[in-house]
Amino acid sequence: MKNQIVNLLSQNIEVLTSEEISQLIEIPPKPEMGDFAFPCFRLAKSYHKAPPMIAQDLKESIGDQAFLSEIKVVGGYLNFYVDKAQYAQQIIDKYNNTTDYGCSDQGKDKTICIDYSSPNVAKNFHVGHLRTTIIGNSLYKIFSKLGYKVVRINHLGDWGTQFGKLIVAYKKWGSREAVEEKGIEELMDIYVKFHEEAEKDDSLNDEARAWFLKMEQGNEEALEIWQWFRDISLKEFMRVYNILGMEFDSFAGESFYRDKTADVIKCLTDDGLLKESQGAMIVPLDEYDMPPCIVAKKDGSSIYATRDLAAILYRKATYNFDRCLYVTGLEQKLHFTQVFKVIELMGNDYAKNLVHIPYGLVSLKSGKISSRKGNVIFAEDLLRESINKTTSIIEEKNPDIPDKEEVAKQVGIGAIIFNDLYNQRIKDVIFDWNKLLNFDGETGPYVQYTYARASSVLRKIGEVPDTIDYTLLTDEASIGLLKEIERYPQVIKDAAERYEPSVIARYSIDLAHAFNKFYHECQINVEDETTKYTRTNVVKIARYIIKDALSLLGIQCPEQM
Repeated sequence: MKNQIVNLLSQNIEVLTSEEISQLIEIPPKPEMGDFAFPCFRLAKSYHKAPPMIAQDLKESIGDQAFLSEIKVVGGYLNFYVDKAQYAQQIIDKYNNTTDYGCSDQGKDKTICIDYSSPNVAKNFHVGHLRTTIIGNSLYKIFSKLGYKVVRINHLGDWGTQFGKLIVAYKKWGSREAVEEKGIEELMDIYVKFHEEAEKDDSLNDEARAWFLKMEQGNEEALEIWQWFRDISLKEFMRVYNILGMEFDSFAGESFYRDKTADVIKCLTDDGLLKESQGAMIVPLDEYDMPPCIVAKKDGSSIYATRDLAAILYRKATYNFDRCLYVTGLEQKLHFTQVFKVIELMGNDYAKNLVHIPYGLVSLKSGKISSRKGNVIFAEDLLRESINKTTSIIEEKNPDIPDKEEVAKQVGIGAIIFNDLYNQRIKDVIFDWNKLLNFDGETGPYVQYTYARASSVLRKIGEVPDTIDYTLLTDEASIGLLKEIERYPQVIKDAAERYEPSVIARYSIDLAHAFNKFYHECQINVEDETTKYTRTNVVKIARYIIKDALSLLGIQCPEQM
């Protein structure tokens, strides 16, 4: 009914667009203050009247409306009281008239590329990579819901001087047997040893640069070792992705673009953008208050900025994207600002559709999990720790639950994901086990438990006819839940517009609160069948949306908890 109110106001307010009116409309904090409220303060300058007088004039202009039981002027606000039964019918009809509530065709015939996760080969998948993976996966699901074709790109960090270092380290201190047995852990050990030894002997860095140059020049031995390291790493990465239930459309990493960087350099040269500086090739950006973008080092080898430029050109040619999103840490802001500016200077107007989506840091509140070394928190360790802790909670609270192991996995992983996505992505994430595994707080387990409660109601009642008496849904708890149901399509659009999964995470909490209030105040399984089936139909709708909202975050819902 919000749209109907927007239309009414639009007919009587010439100085604001429908969109502006929609953004101004509020939901009052208390039901007795109405269902919707329009503040008239912004109109005072245009109408040269006090807001209460403007509100009174609008009330008289609008007059009586069938879908409204009352309109009140309260100070500078115009408060709308909807006909509750009509409102309930409208919301439920809207839900019933679609096969996928909340979906949209706004993304029809449009493609979005999302570059996320992108761990570094030969290094452990840590919680920083977990953040980009979780955020990127949620954005993929949100934009898919809105009808976009979304290409999921895992731009592996599988090229660069670090591989020269690894090859040197492997040849001096490693063995095939140790690498095959211990995988990434062994590669990390010898990589750390390289840096320790290089502090004492700088010639090791020269050896590393020489080996990377060999890789760039196609040396068979160098590429064979590199490919082996890559395969080992990807195998371990896939284990984490499988735990999370996530997939990608492309694993084309930095190495994929190594034969495409020459074209980038040629284009930059032809466009007169490339300059020599101390032996390196750069694109000066000082007039844009930025350091230069380095595209080739002194020895002629490429740098990751060159490969990012090549990747953008390739993705535009291959996918013809309408937008290309990069989900990386805030510390890479300057890098992407430089790269996007170079793309623009090359004459590509789609540079404006390249978007960097930054996020904050990750830490543990207290007590280290069983990370295998140093102060690095490995993603797999964190996920398994959460599953183990959830298993212990289930053993204590509900040991007879069916599929106990699967439920523990869904809740444990869901708790990690929800904890990450609940706050704005730019904020730092703190893993506090007591908080994130709390079944009563603003957590993933709380929302999952609400879903399980709704599922339990439906199991007990069984088959539910579609018959609904809308006059039975006019109480505060029922209307409160229906208002949350009505919000869902707009919530998805808002999350997409802001690249902010937290909008959906916070909505799921609001929806769960509204459902639990309805559950406690409106007895469902009663003798009167009309009442029982009316309320059960609302439960069905709420249950569907809870599951759908959590799925947009990458979280599964157990039927029992």
